[in-house]
Amino acid sequence: MKNRFSKMRKLCSKMRKYKVIGALKNLNKTVRNDYLMKSKAGLVGIIITLVVLIAVVIASNVSTGNLSFIESVAGTIFVPIQNGIVFLKNKITGNEQENSDIASLRQENQSLKDENSKLQEQVRELEILKSENNTLKEYVNLKDQYSEYTTVPAYVIERSISNYEKIVVINAGTDDGVQANMPVISESGLVGYVISATNSTAKVQTIIDTASNVSANISNVQDSVILKGTLNNTETVRATYIPADSTILQGDQVVTSGLGGIYPKGILIGTVKSVVNTKNEADRYAEIEVATDFSRLETVLVITQN
Repeated sequence: MKNRFSKMRKLCSKMRKYKVIGALKNLNKTVRNDYLMKSKAGLVGIIITLVVLIAVVIASNVSTGNLSFIESVAGTIFVPIQNGIVFLKNKITGNEQENSDIASLRQENQSLKDENSKLQEQVRELEILKSENNTLKEYVNLKDQYSEYTTVPAYVIERSISNYEKIVVINAGTDDGVQANMPVISESGLVGYVISATNSTAKVQTIIDTASNVSANISNVQDSVILKGTLNNTETVRATYIPADSTILQGDQVVTSGLGGIYPKGILIGTVKSVVNTKNEADRYAEIEVATDFSRLETVLVITQN
């Protein structure tokens, strides 16, 4: 019994000891927390007091214009921050303005491109109208020049000018009344005759073609001569079968004779460029410079009735 009682007493003693230690620990923790809270409260109070003092000093010196040490410190701290904020604001505003300006320039540039395209299209249309107007004028002049003939106007759409073949294609055909063996003329003079025709086009053998034969008259020459195209030449034809007793001079005019059944009489062909005499007078010939420039030939008339 005594042993049990002794053990119980020791146990109670230990429990009291532990309670005291725990209480001391709790008291220490409470004291420390109170100290920290009071320290924080004191620090906050100090900060608030400093802010109030700075505000009071600044407010009191604004009217007098004096700068205190505190104001200088505040300026040193806050002015760079303020400047940075202003810089960033201006930068953002400037970027926005710059982006707006770029967008505006792009829009203006696109508008100018569109306007330029429209103007170029108008220029092309004006050029076409100008060309058509000039063509119509040429047609009118040709009609007046050859008013004694019934004619169909046409335009050269293709050229085949080589050493052996010298042919042009015109944009008038059987639908326009054009048929084979009809003569073709230009403002300058004789061009050739139609050798074939489709519904809308016709092929014309020019007088400078090597297969061409044109009966012609030369000034002061009573008899007619034959004009033939030559190789490697687009500017002259050769007059052959010149009468032995005839006198031909440089510059003499050469026109169609009306013989042969194709060309009417009196259409200009060209002028005498030179006369080549040979031992055999029957072989002499003359170079005739044609009046029509076949390299630039554009507007023609087809004589459908003469």
